[in-house]
Amino acid sequence: MSEKTAFIGLGVMGYPMAGFLARAGHEVTVYNRTTKKAEKWVEEYGGKLSMTPADAAKDATFVFACVGNDDDLRSVTIGDTGAFSGMRSGTVFVDHTTSSAKVAREVADAAHQQECTFLDAPVSGGQAGAENGVLTVMVGGDEDSYARAEPLIKNFAKKVKLLGPVGYGQLTKMVNQICIAGLVQGLAEGIHFAKVVGLDVESVIETISKGAAQSWQMENRYKTMNEGKFDYGFAVDWMRKDLGIALEEARANKAHLPVAALVDQFYSEVQALGGSRWDTSSLIARLEAMQQINKK
Repeated sequence: MSEKTAFIGLGVMGYPMAGFLARAGHEVTVYNRTTKKAEKWVEEYGGKLSMTPADAAKDATFVFACVGNDDDLRSVTIGDTGAFSGMRSGTVFVDHTTSSAKVAREVADAAHQQECTFLDAPVSGGQAGAENGVLTVMVGGDEDSYARAEPLIKNFAKKVKLLGPVGYGQLTKMVNQICIAGLVQGLAEGIHFAKVVGLDVESVIETISKGAAQSWQMENRYKTMNEGKFDYGFAVDWMRKDLGIALEEARANKAHLPVAALVDQFYSEVQALGGSRWDTSSLIARLEAMQQINKK
């Protein structure tokens, strides 16, 4: 069944996600801070363009968002021209932003006051996952709203699951980023060590990737890491934002995240090397830079 939807935020993730909704036959109205991006989307996929989130959301049954951070989410929802001021009773707001669990609960309360519902639904899979419609979506919210939204989310997701009440989607995304941080650092150290001792990295990975060391990061990032190419995924700046959210949550709930905190520091050193926009596999660049310093 075709649904009237709105999509707020057409960045590297939101642009293709909104496109999959349009391709599935849903009526999509888009809003983006940079109007030219929204105009390009409409030219490519059809649909409508609105100049404010409120206008985009006014006739929608479902409103999707994928913006930058907590403040951006507040702006496009409860701001002066935010979506909540235009949404009608019963609308489901699905937020794909990676933000704090705290802001998810805050915005959900505001939605409830408008007689609407809110799902926090951060995603994993990166730009490639968004472009290929194979994202993993972690959802927090009530079961009824999730059941209504799930068929639409599946247009751009290979896996979507309700993890618990509002905030649980964001908490699950924090777990995801904590795990990735440790995996990428371990892979960086392994490849760096192999190179230093004179092993053939291709042969090593071909062998160990069939055993217990295997991971998505190994399968998809070892070649570019070995070649020193870091333009293939999630940027360091974004990863530091996400790890910062996880570390702040950990301080509040007394969880102990020593490896995540350490890797976050390592990413700050990558930023100092000029790698703010490099992908997260660039942790190996830090190790190689340290090796060069030690040789002097």
